[in-house]
Amino acid sequence: MYDAHYGLSGRPFQLTPDPRFWFETATHRKAMAYLGYGLAQGEGFIVVTGDIGAGKTTLVGHLLDTIDEQMIKIVHLVSSAIEADDLLRIVATALGVDPAALTKAQLLAVIERGLHSVARTGRRTLLIVDEGQALSVSALEELRMLSNFQAPGGQALLQILLLGQPEFRDRLHGSERLEQLRQRIIAIHHLEPMAESEVADYVAHRLAVVGWQGRPDFTTDAFEAMFRGSGGVPRRLNMLAGRVMLQAAIEGRELIDADTVAAVLGDLHADLPVAGLTPSEEFDAAPRPIEADRLAELEARIEEQDAALRRVLNLLVGWVEHDRRSAVAWTDAA
Repeated sequence: MYDAHYGLSGRPFQLTPDPRFWFETATHRKAMAYLGYGLAQGEGFIVVTGDIGAGKTTLVGHLLDTIDEQMIKIVHLVSSAIEADDLLRIVATALGVDPAALTKAQLLAVIERGLHSVARTGRRTLLIVDEGQALSVSALEELRMLSNFQAPGGQALLQILLLGQPEFRDRLHGSERLEQLRQRIIAIHHLEPMAESEVADYVAHRLAVVGWQGRPDFTTDAFEAMFRGSGGVPRRLNMLAGRVMLQAAIEGRELIDADTVAAVLGDLHADLPVAGLTPSEEFDAAPRPIEADRLAELEARIEEQDAALRRVLNLLVGWVEHDRRSAVAWTDAA
C-alpha cells in the first residue's frame, strides 16, 4: 500500500532476506573481511553468530553473490535439530549421491568420493550450515570429521561455514566435547546491531533500491527514534520502518518525525509485543508538541468551560445567599 502511495517500485522493508538490499554496516564489513580471510585459507571452520534478525542470512546471500562458482561448489544446509546420520545423508544428496539404505561407513565413503570428484574439476566445496545452534554435539563432531578429508596433495576437500544464534557461540566455547572443533576454527565473528549513526544511511539505501525520490522525507529525530525503538537490529528496524511508512501513507504525511515513530511503536507493542521492539521510555515520558491550530482549539474549549463553571458558581452563590436571607427573615418573624 505505502509503496504505491509514495511511488516506490517495491517494498523496501520486507522481512524476507534479499541480497539486493545488502547494506554494509561496520559489523557486516568486519564479517565479510573474516569470511574473505577464511575462504582464502581453504580449510577448517568459519563461524558467524548473531541475534535473531541480525542479518546472517542476508550476509550469506551477499557472500554467495561474490563467490565464483567456477572455483567453489556451494552446499547450503539449514539445520533443524537434525542428528548426525541425517546430516550425512543431506550432504551426500547435495553431492549427487543417493544415500538410501547406506550405512554410516558407506555414507562417509561416498561423501569423500563426491568431494574428490568436485576437486578433480578444479573446484573445492564450501558447506554452509545455517541455524547451527540446533545441531547436536554428535552432528557437529561429524562435521569436524568431514573437514578432515584431504586431496592427495594434502589440501582440504571441504571447508565449513557455521551460522548460528549467540547460544551457538556459547556452546562452542563451553563444551569440552567440541575442543577439537574449536581448534579447527580459523575465523569467527559475532554480528552486532548497527550503530545509531548508521540507521539513516541504512533506511535511505533500502528506499533508494526501490526508486525513492525523497517522498516521504524524514527528520533527524525520526532516525533516532527508530534506532531506540529497534535497538539497531536490522529485522526489527525493517518491521518498524515498514509500519512507520504505512502509518505515514494512511495519514497522508510527507514528513516522518519522531512522533510518528513513537505512535507506531505504541501500536506495535499494544497489538503484538515483539522482543526488543518496544516503545521508548524517553518518548513515553516526554510530552508531544501540539500544533498551533490544535492549541488554539484547546484554549477556546478551556475558556468555554471556565465561563460555564463561573456561571454555575454564581448560581450556587445566589442560592446560598437567598437561603441565608430567608433564614434571617424567618428568625426575625419568630
